[in-house]
Formats: sequence, structure tokens, C-alpha cells
Amino acid sequence: MVYEKVVSMIASGILQIGDELPSERDLASMLSVSRATVRSAVQQLGEEGIVHISQGARTRVTGDDVQLSGQRIGVTNASSINGYSLEAVHAARLLVETAVVGDAAHHLSEADIMRLENSIAAQTEARNDPVRFLICDREFHLAIYYASPNRLLADFVVDLYTYMLDHRRIAMGQPGAIEKSLEDHAFIVRALKMRNPQAVSAAFADHIRRIHDTSKAVDGGKSPGADPVRKSNRAKGDAIA
Repeated sequence: MVYEKVVSMIASGILQIGDELPSERDLASMLSVSRATVRSAVQQLGEEGIVHISQGARTRVTGDDVQLSGQRIGVTNASSINGYSLEAVHAARLLVETAVVGDAAHHLSEADIMRLENSIAAQTEARNDPVRFLICDREFHLAIYYASPNRLLADFVVDLYTYMLDHRRIAMGQPGAIEKSLEDHAFIVRALKMRNPQAVSAAFADHIRRIHDTSKAVDGGKSPGADPVRKSNRAKGDAIA
């Protein structure tokens, strides 16, 4: 499981070549597993050349050709979802993600809620490191998505979440960005504890709008949707479909 999570983080762009992995202790806390489990997964990643393990130094990502290992993210993959415009993905998140998390409000267990609260604690510890924060952020979001009983919709929302994560890395480095996300996450957990689907959906809608605004500021009009050739080709594909 940890191996697959790290591979997915590399495939989606949260982790990039040259990035240091968090320590075993920190990664175990972020992923809610034991240090022995993390150690075993990292060793496997090292054997496959995905990371470099060095005695006395942090493990670094050295390879990003992880599709060969057969892993996938959600229904599709990061390169496919990144072919859509920022506005298209934003609209889809508002429409689908808010419905999925509202549904999840009925199905999260008390253990799930505790896991989310522990995640916020881990996020707080990572507030000065955008990469570590995004690792925690991903676990936080996926824990909520997969509480929904509809696995297909949850997988689709994961795809939407992975959109342009290289932009999110930059955005999270802006002053106050992580603090704002932490505030959003705390509000989301409060709504989930009330088992109020409408409040959860509304909290996520506000969070999604914030993500859109910060991503747009970083993007500067360079998202795929700004490319008229790509838009034309997509329109042709839509017509055929």
C-alpha cells in the first residue's frame, strides 16, 4: 500500500525527481502505517531505481517512469487529466466532488474521523514544507473520497484532485497558502463530525474555489485550455464521441 501511494505521488507530480522523501517516522505518521511498513516499501522503491537510498542522508526520488510498474491514479492518469483546462476541471470538481463528499458524510466511521484529525495534526507539522504538506493533503482528501460507497465516482474525483499538481506545489509555497488550506480542512472535519452533507459540500466548495484561485494565479493563463490547437483537437474528439 505504501509503495503504491509513493508511486502515485510521483506519477501525479506531488513528488518529483530530486525531492527528498520525508523521514520514516514522518512518512509513517502521514500515511497512518508503521515505520517497518514504510521501510519495506522504500527498499522496494530503491530496488526498482525509483528512489536512491543513502546511509546518513535522506532518500531522494531519482526516477519518475513509474507507469511501467502498472500503477494508476483513479480512473485515468495524470497526463490525461492535465489535458483539460483549469476552468473545466474546476467546474467538474464543484459538480462532482461536492456530491461525493456529501455522500461520504453519511459513511465515515469514528475511526475515519480520528484519522482525519490526526492528518490535520500532521499537516500542521508540515506547514513549512509544501511537498510534505501536499503528501498529507492527498491522504486527507482520499480518506474522505473513499468513504463514499460509489468507488467509480471516488476514483473520478481522485483524478480531478491530481490536476496540475506541479502548480499546486508552487501555490502552496506562497505566503499564507498552507494556513488557509489548514483552516479549510479544520472546517471540513467539523462539518463531517456533524454528519451534515450540506455543510460538508459547502465547505468543500469553498475549498475548491480557493484551490482554483491560487492555481489560476500560479498558472498565469498557461493551462492546457489556453491552447487553441489543443482545444480544437479536443472539440473534434468530443464531436466523434
